[in-house]
Amino acid sequence: MQFFSPLSYSFSILSLLLHILRAQALLKPNRSSVPAFIVFGDSIVDPGNNNNLETIVKCNFPPYGIDLAQHKPTGRFCNGKIPSDMIASALGLKDKLPAYLDPQLTPNDLLTGVSFASGGSGYDPLTSQLVSVLSLHDQLEMLKEYIGKLKAIVGQKGAANIVSNSVYIAVIGTDDLANTYFSTPFRRASYDVNAYTDLMVQSASTFYQELYRLGARKVGVTGLPPVGCVPSQRTLAGFEVSTKGCCGTGDLEVSILCNPSTPICTDVTNYVFWDSYHPTEKAYKVISDNLIKNYLPLIV
Repeated sequence: MQFFSPLSYSFSILSLLLHILRAQALLKPNRSSVPAFIVFGDSIVDPGNNNNLETIVKCNFPPYGIDLAQHKPTGRFCNGKIPSDMIASALGLKDKLPAYLDPQLTPNDLLTGVSFASGGSGYDPLTSQLVSVLSLHDQLEMLKEYIGKLKAIVGQKGAANIVSNSVYIAVIGTDDLANTYFSTPFRRASYDVNAYTDLMVQSASTFYQELYRLGARKVGVTGLPPVGCVPSQRTLAGFEVSTKGCCGTGDLEVSILCNPSTPICTDVTNYVFWDSYHPTEKAYKVISDNLIKNYLPLIV
């Protein structure tokens, strides 16, 4: 279903966040300068926004979430927590970053941040259309709604403070290349790779300009380097299996193909990948622990 290495995506998240935290340290060296953590993107950081969408790109069923509390799936494309959860926790905000569309979301949840990410989304508007998920435009519209809710809770001034001082990241882009461009004929007929990436950049530029216009100032953007293909990175922390996912054969199973009838490995901690695309909680933790140890002290 996907062809680019998810671990490369995860390491790009790490690189991005190192720069964010260093910049924050120079601005206001205390945790109170980060009132909320707000995320846009795709399945790497989608905690369940796709759950009630009419799409096949969802995972609110076993065996997803087997290592979360009560072993219940939440819509996270992982066996446990995802990077946005770990970073929100490291910032001292909350244990898990909730989905904005979670029906159980509370006013207090809104005050410390949410994720608008939708698995299967991309910079190219066609990417989200092909699998019927939330586009970046949809995610921005939800941000506008979110800001309105903040104003109702803490007033105009309080909302402005949260919006301007929060950390924002966007983890997105691989679905454009892996799915829309290389797996369908719809863009290749009109664009070569360079032209298509130009299209992605144009869409990204429009998104970030609008995000800035809405008040965001601490914004991080992930890239798509092939770091995960490097053998030394794929064998981090004693992982025994780095070329297959834990779910099923590990070659194809992801989303609805990784389901209650699909067998899983006996020890997920030995695996870099949970399914054929998404890393395990342990792999994400390796990345996040590096960030927390070396860079989080810069902002406390």
